[in-house]
Amino acid sequence: MGYKLVNNFLMMRLVQLQHKLHGRRAAWVEEPNLRLLSGFDSIWALAQMAIEKGGSIEDLVLNNLSSTALDYDKIYQGLSDWKLRPSFDHPEDPCKLMLSGTGLTHKASAENRQKMHEAEKEIGLTDSMKIYLWGVEGGHPEIGQIGIQPEWFYKGNGSILRAHGADLEIPAYGNDGGEEPELAGVYLIDKNGKPWRIGFTTANEFSDHIMERKNYLYLAPSKIRNCAIGPELVVTSEFEDIQGEVGIFRKNENLWKKAINTGERNMAHSLANLEYHHFKYANHRMPGQGHVHFFGADAFSFGAGIELKENDVMQIAWEGMGRPLRNVLVRNDGNESPIKMGILV
Repeated sequence: MGYKLVNNFLMMRLVQLQHKLHGRRAAWVEEPNLRLLSGFDSIWALAQMAIEKGGSIEDLVLNNLSSTALDYDKIYQGLSDWKLRPSFDHPEDPCKLMLSGTGLTHKASAENRQKMHEAEKEIGLTDSMKIYLWGVEGGHPEIGQIGIQPEWFYKGNGSILRAHGADLEIPAYGNDGGEEPELAGVYLIDKNGKPWRIGFTTANEFSDHIMERKNYLYLAPSKIRNCAIGPELVVTSEFEDIQGEVGIFRKNENLWKKAINTGERNMAHSLANLEYHHFKYANHRMPGQGHVHFFGADAFSFGAGIELKENDVMQIAWEGMGRPLRNVLVRNDGNESPIKMGILV
């Protein structure tokens, strides 16, 4: 089936594929197969056309199904010539896709941040916990009202996106690397500067928590790392109460796992408030710009004292959000060295 019923909502699931001979294609998840779409090589192009035709991506998908069905299991396991791409990207220019996120949206993330930084304070709450509590107080405004601003961070552009099954690398200048299990909203800005939400995708925001722990002002550089989304983009407006599980596997054994929760019922901010405070900036509404925006997490292995090692597998699964996202941790053991500048004098 191409839809899954979750909390009485039907959710359409889409993927992006790459083939050495046939190039890239978009496909509809029709378990246990993937049905290629005719005339669309990306979800970006699909969304653009849906906007031009009035906003229904589901109708456009159903009206452009090809007769070609592919074995999803083989592709998912990496045993096919067809390879999964990130569930959303720009087909030509990664710089046209912005990756960003909102932190301290879940109580557990605020508590973990509090533990990281409470040594810097002799008494009282850290600034991180204060921002979280501000969200609890004012992050769910009435319809038509503007709530409190959340924490916001820049992640990078589309060049750092990785697909299901791909490696996530700790760079030579990094201190650590760890999973952050999240859902991300996927958006496209139309020619008039209006943001359109396409749907949601499973995400591993992958950050350097040891760097962040040194000082909370290192949060910004700790976020500029590669990350993964997918394997599926789910076309839905459902974001009320979503459960899942995050796990770490070492040598094919489950080293650690924990239940995770997201959605408005589990967050200090409403979706509308998070979206407003991201898209209120005019430079986030540039025509033809795409956005992947991470909405935070309520559990990760670093907070449980787990130190990830080379070749550990990070797995994130959300109910109703398609198949789990799995990525392997690798470390760049090269030496950090200065970059020689060109000087135009």
